[in-house]
Amino acid sequence: MTKSISYHVVVVGAGVFGAWTAWHLAHRGQRVLLVDAYGAAHSRASSGGESRIIRMSYGADEIYTRWSLRSLSQWKELFVSTGQKLFVPTGVLWLSGENDQELSKSKEVLKRYNIAHHVLDRPELESRYPQVNFSGVTQGVLEPESGVLLARRAVACVVEDALRLGAKFNIVHIQPPTGGAALDSLTASNGDRIRADQFVFACGPWLGKLFPELLGPRIFPTRQEVFFFGSPAGDARFAPPHLPTWLFQEDEVYGMPDIENRGLKLARDRHGERVDPDAQSRLASPEGAEWAKAYVAKRFPALKNAQIVETRVCQYENTSDGDFLLDRHPRWRNVWLAGGGSGHGFKHGPAVGEYLAGQLLDGTPSEPRFSLQSKSTRQQRAVH
Repeated sequence: MTKSISYHVVVVGAGVFGAWTAWHLAHRGQRVLLVDAYGAAHSRASSGGESRIIRMSYGADEIYTRWSLRSLSQWKELFVSTGQKLFVPTGVLWLSGENDQELSKSKEVLKRYNIAHHVLDRPELESRYPQVNFSGVTQGVLEPESGVLLARRAVACVVEDALRLGAKFNIVHIQPPTGGAALDSLTASNGDRIRADQFVFACGPWLGKLFPELLGPRIFPTRQEVFFFGSPAGDARFAPPHLPTWLFQEDEVYGMPDIENRGLKLARDRHGERVDPDAQSRLASPEGAEWAKAYVAKRFPALKNAQIVETRVCQYENTSDGDFLLDRHPRWRNVWLAGGGSGHGFKHGPAVGEYLAGQLLDGTPSEPRFSLQSKSTRQQRAVH
């Protein structure tokens, strides 16, 4: 016999966007159910894995700088209240070559918002970080108060605190929604009917599968390979505080120091091949490993022959331009779509949840950049 259960809001997807949305709604007294097919920040999710960068530099995109600031504050508050240490203040170093327009814009915004930062020229970079080859780098901007979130455990922490606030959490597979002018319920794979006043779908790369006609052409899941390199025995130069988290936009590569003894993390920020999140191989490719070895040998000469000690394959879920998708469904006015993290969304989870709670409960003004209407079927990345 099937069951029928009713809530104020059902949030589908327990990644960082869904978890923080459920948290903010529960914090405001809503009866919330958070569901996920595999569990919070599971290994197949875009929010899975051990670490994510939180930085303030976004060129001239002030909205993301503001949201990063707001989010870091909320992440820290959560970790203090729960007794968790899931933020590592490694500092974040943004590196630039001859094309320094984005870096120059970032400096202007950081100064405008009184965000601590240091501008370092090539000699200063080489003096501070002699273990790095800065070939092709002209300058850098260091954000000393930014760093790394321990991703999987951070999302689990959000979910646990949402439960403390009264939310419910179930591991259940939701069928693609159907209905008339409004959606009144969802059907779970076990036959249960889940009723609610409003629904939020924060399903990352699965959004296109739940809404194939609407979002299939507008959400682009891409395969992203990540590599960890072991440091030489007794060598602490590649762990914090000796090495910050770093991003070199012209190389389209980012990395993190050795956190929790997992090794130096390295990945391309270039979009990989389009994939099905349910079918793609989760094993790193030999070609990817060879690229990573060559890049590490170039940028970190002491790691030229270092062993790859761990790999990971996840996915971005890109929109056409890299902006988030946070908008109502065009047919069902009580259905909200939340996705398009586009490789930079994890850090913004608290601000995304706060924004969506305001949309659902207060009708706060919407941001045009996050609208469905602004998302095309052709990728032309504009946000990094």
